[in-house]
Amino acid sequence: MKGKMLIVSAPSGSGKSTIVNWLMQEHPELQLYFSISCTSRAPRGTEQDGVEYFFLTPEEFRAKIENEEFLEYEEVYHDRFYGTLKAQVERQREAGQNVVFDVDVKGGVNIKRYYGDEALSLFIQPPSVGELRRRLEGRGTDTPEAIEERLAKAEYELTFAPQFDRVVVNDNLETAKQEALQIINDFLND
Repeated sequence: MKGKMLIVSAPSGSGKSTIVNWLMQEHPELQLYFSISCTSRAPRGTEQDGVEYFFLTPEEFRAKIENEEFLEYEEVYHDRFYGTLKAQVERQREAGQNVVFDVDVKGGVNIKRYYGDEALSLFIQPPSVGELRRRLEGRGTDTPEAIEERLAKAEYELTFAPQFDRVVVNDNLETAKQEALQIINDFLND
């Protein structure tokens, strides 16, 4: 049976990765697998082509853009691209995998637009921008300037929430995990 698609987006610090990783590790029955994206950056550490990413040159990436091979892509910096290949997603679906897209809000909206009802789009939302600030400061990984940039971006990203099928407000991580699990179970068993 062909796999389904789950799009998960959120502003930085909303708990998206924590929730997605919990679903994948603690609920193998969901058969969730990350989509393998492409990037034009060089592999880091022990990253392998076709495992973490498909590594392409900027020229190869542009050729695939020209050929409309991507569901979504973004040039984050000059010649630093990230994107999701349509053919790779279809290979994973044909193998029966339920494909998880852990993407930014614009990518999430674009993938949902492409697949329509075949995909569930889930937006993980912080309870407030103030709480998001507290979480980002608590991480201790960003400079005050970087936190301000992330918060400004988050305020913009929050305006995309109505374009998603479902919104999970993460004001309590355990509650948010259970809510996400229920929504996904309902979608996969539909």
